[in-house]
Amino acid sequence: MFDEVHHRPCGRPTKSGAPCRAQFSGPGFACKLHTTDHEKALVEAYGQGLETGRAKERAWRQRAEAAQVERLERQIRTLREELDAKNRRFDVDGDQVVTVDGYGYRCGGPGTLEVGDRVLLPENYVSALRHSSGPFPGTVTELGTTYTGTLSRIISRAPATPRQTG
Repeated sequence: MFDEVHHRPCGRPTKSGAPCRAQFSGPGFACKLHTTDHEKALVEAYGQGLETGRAKERAWRQRAEAAQVERLERQIRTLREELDAKNRRFDVDGDQVVTVDGYGYRCGGPGTLEVGDRVLLPENYVSALRHSSGPFPGTVTELGTTYTGTLSRIISRAPATPRQTG
């Protein structure tokens, strides 16, 4: 009845009493000429139910895939945090180590830096292109660093900028 059989004969009796030899495909009971209104309604309801079921399956699959992606992202964050905790350095030879705008630096001298502190950094080949020559300002974004190479020294805390009055 609703099997997706292709090209099958109708088989319903014609006016002469012989079986109808018209071929039809898809869900249904008979060819268009011999299908009753009730059968048409059943086929239409079947089609709507099939589409509704497919739509619900798509929505369920999307939710399941989104949940899987979220779980994997959470797992990646956890693994990164664990790896970071194992590899993060907070001091080198007695100097505090911080991350400034994504790069590791060391800071000697009195006091400790906190996240958000403004500092003056030494010129390097990239800063010379971006900021012109000489020291340039940066912001402490993290305490410690996972960088394992040689760290440049922070020159000093950046001078406070005068507040705008208006």
